[in-house]
Amino acid sequence: MHPHWLALGAIFLWATLAPLGVALSHVPPFLLTGLALLIGSVIALPLSGWRVSRWKVAPTTLALGVYGLFGFHLLLFMALRNAPAVEANLVNYLWPLLMVVLAPLMLPGVRFKLVHLMAALMGFAGAAIAILGDKPPEPGFSLGYLSAAASALVWASYSLLSKRVAAFPTAAVGSFAALSGALSLVCHLLLERPTSISVDDWALIAILGLGPLGSAFFLWDAALKRGDPRTIGLLAFLTPLLSTLLLLLSRGQTPSPSIVLAAALVASAAAIGTRSS
Repeated sequence: MHPHWLALGAIFLWATLAPLGVALSHVPPFLLTGLALLIGSVIALPLSGWRVSRWKVAPTTLALGVYGLFGFHLLLFMALRNAPAVEANLVNYLWPLLMVVLAPLMLPGVRFKLVHLMAALMGFAGAAIAILGDKPPEPGFSLGYLSAAASALVWASYSLLSKRVAAFPTAAVGSFAALSGALSLVCHLLLERPTSISVDDWALIAILGLGPLGSAFFLWDAALKRGDPRTIGLLAFLTPLLSTLLLLLSRGQTPSPSIVLAAALVASAAAIGTRSS
């Protein structure tokens, strides 16, 4: 399958995080993430021929995977607890821009092209409009914004460095998710209050685990293994746009003119980046 389609599959699944997150907002975030990641890790079983032994990777590769999946979510939760959610989410979506900027520095054979930087800035502008709408960002500087920026750097660097380590099968992402899920549950026990989970909650958590916190990571890894990370990074700006659209549709609301503008910017950025690769 073409890497762009694999990336778009991951992006669409990540876009469903917002409506699922709203429905599960009463579940403590570390508990929710831990359970979902553990459920998502099971997807690796059919990918590895039902042999857990094929999940094994070098310790450095496993450390990179946990750095990406667990580090990203840990820092994002810190950001959401210490900064306004909308602004923290926007800062977090610096990661596609960072992928484009850092790719020539971290990957051999990838050259810097001004057109990719311009497309990334256009895509980030579209993401900002999709996230903020007509509301200006709240001024200020806090630990929350630093955490959001750090989470963006973690995901961008993980995505790029996964192409630098020794080759590993995509099924090995299951070990990244399983260990990250276990660490998230440890954080839940240490930092969050116990809570009961209803049958309906379990159903939504299963969807979350099999979708945006499961299949999406496997699709993303497969896309990065086969495609240009700069183009894939530009496509990722579709995530906040699609996420906003899904939220509006779930609430029966009509997209505003700002969403139309955001869509035009993100689509143009993706088209420019794809043709220039």
